[in-house]
Amino acid sequence: MQVEKDSEKNARTAALFARYAPPVVGGIVLLLAWEFIPAFFNVSKLLLPPPSAVVRALWVIYDRGLLVDNFLITLAEALLGFAIGSITAIFFAFIVTRSLILERTLMPYLVGLQALPKVALAPLIVVWVGIGIESKILIAAIISFFPVLINAIVGFSTVEAEKLDLMRSLVASGWQKFRIVIFPNSLPFIFAGLNVAIVLSITGALVGEFIGADRGLGNLLMQLNYNMDISGMFAVLVVLALLGIILYALVRFLHVRFVFWAKPDNLRSGSN
Repeated sequence: MQVEKDSEKNARTAALFARYAPPVVGGIVLLLAWEFIPAFFNVSKLLLPPPSAVVRALWVIYDRGLLVDNFLITLAEALLGFAIGSITAIFFAFIVTRSLILERTLMPYLVGLQALPKVALAPLIVVWVGIGIESKILIAAIISFFPVLINAIVGFSTVEAEKLDLMRSLVASGWQKFRIVIFPNSLPFIFAGLNVAIVLSITGALVGEFIGADRGLGNLLMQLNYNMDISGMFAVLVVLALLGIILYALVRFLHVRFVFWAKPDNLRSGSN
């Protein structure tokens, strides 16, 4: 019994090492290269500050009380935009796939909106809605909308006919078909869209803050740019990168937790 426990413990340790060691080692190598290689080639620290200077700048921004409030504003804009855009996209995808007339009516306009650069809409949205948090949420929602919509349409459209035939033989209602077969079948596709949308929602919030805002990390980044504080700009970019990684990891965790029959790792193994 003890031997089996030790074997399981060693297997878990090996799995954790195989999963997390490569990115940790890669990050350390990248930071060391960033710290020493520019100095070796006499690259000015004003143009490319080393990681040590970025960390000091990050502490200065935090100490001045500029980091937490702006971070929370951008986080709220991104999450609210992501939630609104994703829910709306799933609703539209379901409507489009349930009615051929609606599909023929709406799809050309949805494709046209998808082809339109969303960043080009940002100035108009700020003018229409104002420079408050609402315009940033709306921009984040629009940018998050299309990845979820496209994947949800694929998910709702690729239900196996045998499963639907079985539900018909059981005299299942439309709601029961959706709840038991259609929606679970579409979840892997929907989460594939959510994985993309959560990162794009941060981009949407930042674009809105660049156009016009008095708060948020985008606004802070613009202020640091005006002051030519390159180290401070790198510090904000690091915070944004960490925010993206954390939100992506959260959506991926929910994917693994709630769509356990189609985990991303399993899909990759299956493709091999």
